[in-house]
Amino acid sequence: MSTDEIRAIEMLGRVSYGRVATSMRAMPFVAPARHIVADGRVLLLMHQGLGYHRACNGSVVAYGADNFNSGSEHLWSVQFTGTAEIVEPTEEELAAFGPEPEQVDGEPFAPVYMRIEPQFVTVHALDYASETPATRPTPDSVRRHLHHVA
Repeated sequence: MSTDEIRAIEMLGRVSYGRVATSMRAMPFVAPARHIVADGRVLLLMHQGLGYHRACNGSVVAYGADNFNSGSEHLWSVQFTGTAEIVEPTEEELAAFGPEPEQVDGEPFAPVYMRIEPQFVTVHALDYASETPATRPTPDSVRRHLHHVA
């Protein structure tokens, strides 16, 4: 595993939720998912009732997570791209997920688990901490510090 992949996995462990993206009937979609990292692979927990897992199973997907709502001056985003497959998690993996939601969109939560075998990982870091209050960009400003590692 490369240094960037290790860094991305460490960052992913800081948050519990992200978004999985693929296409269904030739149309792109993004769906929320809970995640854990096990054996260097991303394991997702999704609601079976939405049917998104059927489009993801056996397909190439992108899974992204970030800390954009954390209030931190050091923002980051990671993306794992690879093939997803429906799996049965181990007892340890189930315990790592913690409690499941009771409902999704008003219907009882029905879990489905998918594992992503990452083919490549992308890390983006947006750093606002190096700016002083006088030089901090306004919401209309386009000045940003964006670092891309792939």
